[in-house]
Amino acid sequence: MIAQQLVTAAAEGVGETQLIIAAIIGILVIVALIVGLKMHPFLALTLGAGVLAVLAGIGYTDAFTSFVAGVGTTVAGVGLLIALGAIIGKLLIDSGGADEIVDAILSKTPVQRLPWAMALIAFVIGIPLFFEVGVVLLIPVVMLAARRSKLSMIVLGIPALAGLSALHGLVPPHPGPLIAIDALGADLGTTLGLGLLVAIPTVIISGPLLAKPLARWVVLPPPDVFLGEARTDEDARRPRFGVALMVVLLPVVLMLLRTVVEASGAGENPVGQVFVFLGTPLVALLITTLVAMVALGTSLGNTRAQVSKLVDSSFAPIASILLIVAAGGGFKQTLVDSGVGDVIASGITDAAIPPLFAGWIVAVLIRLATGSATVATITAAGIMAPLATDLSTTHVALLVLAIGAGSVFLSHVNDAGFWLVKEYFKMTVGQTFKTWSLMETVLSVTALIFVLLLSLVI
Repeated sequence: MIAQQLVTAAAEGVGETQLIIAAIIGILVIVALIVGLKMHPFLALTLGAGVLAVLAGIGYTDAFTSFVAGVGTTVAGVGLLIALGAIIGKLLIDSGGADEIVDAILSKTPVQRLPWAMALIAFVIGIPLFFEVGVVLLIPVVMLAARRSKLSMIVLGIPALAGLSALHGLVPPHPGPLIAIDALGADLGTTLGLGLLVAIPTVIISGPLLAKPLARWVVLPPPDVFLGEARTDEDARRPRFGVALMVVLLPVVLMLLRTVVEASGAGENPVGQVFVFLGTPLVALLITTLVAMVALGTSLGNTRAQVSKLVDSSFAPIASILLIVAAGGGFKQTLVDSGVGDVIASGITDAAIPPLFAGWIVAVLIRLATGSATVATITAAGIMAPLATDLSTTHVALLVLAIGAGSVFLSHVNDAGFWLVKEYFKMTVGQTFKTWSLMETVLSVTALIFVLLLSLVI
């Protein structure tokens, strides 16, 4: 609060035009550093925040005051949840729990329903796993299923990618939605519930239904050799399907129960307070982490030392993500404290652009420029934060989802996900545009449509 007062006082008297120019140049600096100089987004966001602060009239000595405050707040509010989610994901993969879920679903699915099964698997597995981890885990499954069923890789692969991408952009505890929830002050349980509601029809349309025409445009037969083998030893002891599924769904259930209790007005009585406490995001994920350490660790014969080593190894892959998220929080706070967010929000209001559509557009533009869904979410959330104060609880949650939908729009050559999919599927750049990029665009637009439809009834 003191940092905000210092920076706000330093920026007083600066004209709206200068603030807008400062925001544009700050964002352009980030884009140029990431795209042109291939600089790591953490450094680009840090430098962009400093440039924005100075151009917005904040003195050099206070240029990073808001940035540092935003980094601390973001790590406290989002970083801890990402770390806990990484532990759960690591235990789920290394124990074979993810494979157990995949195998159980595939074993009961006829060939003609395999695309739908792939979407379901990705939807379930995608709840606790980061997008890149989900891709590495599921691509061998897609290849194996395609080879056995003689179906196109596109028919089975697009539904899996759609499920992972939709969860990545719309549903906490993924980093993007968590960032927007923190920046906009949205309720996590409400956002989670609405995110699942939007994600289900979005995955259906952009996954199994879209895969059929895409498979006619791009012929991609099953491979003879499997790539990126990520499955565990079949002889190793694995958790039962019900146990693995329980670990995946436990945090979702706890957070949704909290939302239901609060919405019903029962949150003030002793029993209701227990559910509210258990459904607090940090508590829900902490409980799930402890349960996973037992259900997916010691109960399968691992020693406590081995489980501890698994937990330790889960942090290295998310170090970069945590730094980007933290720097993004700092950039967002600089936008807010300098007054830039208020000016842009006022302009959007005066132009009579609906906040949900405006949030989507801003995220789309940053996504196209940087290729990063995380940077798009961070920037759009910072710009839209002033408008969120005038929205209802449900519409703030919908604004989070609109920004998340925009953040996955049209993945192309400046997105690491584009090349990840291209290489795993052994497609040309043109084929990747016709399949993956088009699917991401359809997913983004479809999600926005369902968000707007929900805004009419809630």
